[in-house]
Amino acid sequence: MMIKYFDEEWPKEETLLKQGLDWSRQSKRERMKKVFCIGNGNSRKDFNLESLRGKGKIYGCNALYRDFKPDVLISVDNGIMHEIYQTGFAKDVECWFRNWTKVPASHYEMMLHAGLNISEVEDVKKEWDGLYENEKGNATEFVMHGSNLQGIVNIIRRDKSRTKEHINKSYSYVSWIYDGDKSNSINEICPDKRDLGWAAGAMSGYIACKKETPDEVYLIGHDLVSNTHQVNNLYAGTRHYVPKEQGPTPHINWVNQWSTLFEQNKEIKFYKVNPGEGKVSDKIPEWEKYPNLSYIDYPRLAILAGL
Repeated sequence: MMIKYFDEEWPKEETLLKQGLDWSRQSKRERMKKVFCIGNGNSRKDFNLESLRGKGKIYGCNALYRDFKPDVLISVDNGIMHEIYQTGFAKDVECWFRNWTKVPASHYEMMLHAGLNISEVEDVKKEWDGLYENEKGNATEFVMHGSNLQGIVNIIRRDKSRTKEHINKSYSYVSWIYDGDKSNSINEICPDKRDLGWAAGAMSGYIACKKETPDEVYLIGHDLVSNTHQVNNLYAGTRHYVPKEQGPTPHINWVNQWSTLFEQNKEIKFYKVNPGEGKVSDKIPEWEKYPNLSYIDYPRLAILAGL
């Protein structure tokens, strides 16, 4: 009878045991707290970002907002920061911007006009198209970056031969703060409230690790290098971005910034998602010493993240 039991019943129990272990492993993986940091490298072009919804917090960078709404958006360059804000995006989505200091409205003329009288202000505005400003409405605060009008006047006075084209290489951005906005200054989350000066990609990882305390962080579209002799960015050639024909951006600073994150967060597992071919899929030599970093492809991402 015992032999018959093992011959007939044990295979069934063994199958059930294996299923139970698989379910247990799956349940444990589902409990892992995940963050997806979305870069704008070309490797993610055909990946459906919507498939990440509900699988973990989604952090994005810069012009990603034009095509997709992440849970959190990070930007560090003047033009794209103010573009994002002036669309009203920060009404619904938590945004982190560099040096995003909100100033009382009473300081507006002092900061922008910088001592110019009204006639001088009107004159310079005729020559200069570099002021990007949203409607004030009932706003009581604003954020300003770039040149003030006095700076533009000084440029003209120093060199009378300056053409309008030359002058317009200087810009001023003014964003009036709307009620209930979700914009934050990056320095507020940095040690001693001093901005680390990192690029938007690595800064998204830094803020995610600080705010979410995740178990896993997935780097998607953080290509670092280019497969061609041109810049690797999905938004190259669009407003506030370099031309498509420009050469690849030196990547060593990005490598070092992410290295710091790996070192400071040894309890977090980081996955760099690669397309599987080209230079963008090569391992980064400086990252070989970090056991908490692994390279995966998109099919493996689907398995690990339960997509």
